[in-house]
Parts: sequence; structure tokens; C-alpha cells
Amino acid sequence: MTVGGINTALSAYQPAFSSPFGTAEVDGHVEKLRADGRTVDGKDPNARPGFESSPEKCETCRERKYKDGSDEDVSFKTPTHISPNAAGAAVRAHEGEHVSNAYKKAAMEGGRVIHCGVAIHTATCPECGRTYVSGGVTNTTIATPKEDKNSKDPYMKMAMGLLNDMGVGAKADFKV
Repeated sequence: MTVGGINTALSAYQPAFSSPFGTAEVDGHVEKLRADGRTVDGKDPNARPGFESSPEKCETCRERKYKDGSDEDVSFKTPTHISPNAAGAAVRAHEGEHVSNAYKKAAMEGGRVIHCGVAIHTATCPECGRTYVSGGVTNTTIATPKEDKNSKDPYMKMAMGLLNDMGVGAKADFKV
């Protein structure tokens, strides 16, 4: 039957009911959709099996924030949202700041970096099943020169300076 130029006859390939928001096939059968795009029973038709929502509609991923817990002057001191797609690059760059700070600290103290290791951590979102970069850890070992116990004593510094001024302990060349 045709009404106003629209065929209203049911076909084997069309759902027998409709919703003003559309329909979706969930678990092999067609269901009505609510205004928020979920089925009548609250399921997201695009969700992976065993998860509540699709990555595009995941509220947990949308609300996730990153914050640095160290006492160094680096990025992410205040909680900051990063999209799951950009989190990997942002966390790697942030951990690179820690590595750079370690090399600066070693140079200022007259030492050197013995070891520097960065670990990037991943996790799976419990709501949508997306794997995302959840954070990172930087471990550094810096070797600095051992301080002489006399270097902090101001009287010894003065005495050593006087001895050096008098030429004591200096090399001398004599011509015979």
C-alpha cells in the first residue's frame, strides 16, 4: 500500500516498528532507540560485547584527567583532560620533561646521569573497553662527585687558598 508516495508495506528486511529516533540491531534483533541513542533498555547499540557504551559515547573517557604527582616543575600540575587518542603522545612528552630535568640537575651538580628509564602504562576503560595510556613513570640515577669533608669548612678553604697562593704543592721547573 502507498500513502502519499511512501510505501507502507512491511518487508522482511525492515523492522515491524519504528521510533522517532530510529532503530538498531542489538544481539540479532531490532530495538527502538531513545533520544540519547541508546536502546529502550539502556544499551548502546554500538558497544562492544560485554561493555556498556561505545568509545565515541563513553563518559568515563570523556571525563578522564591526568595530573603529575612529582615535586618537579613540569606539565600537568593541575588535572587536565586529554583525549584518549592524544594521551600517548602527551604522556611521552611529559615523561621527557622529567628526563630533561634529570640531565639539567646532573649538570648543575657536576655529576652525570647513570640511568634513566621511562615506563608508559596502559589500561582498559571499564565502560567502553578502549585501551588508553593511563600514565607513566620516570626513574633516574644521578652520580655526583663525592664531596671532600674539608670543602665545607670555611677555615680549611681559607688555609688551602693561602697555601696555594704561596706556591705550596705547586709544580716548579728548575734549570741547572
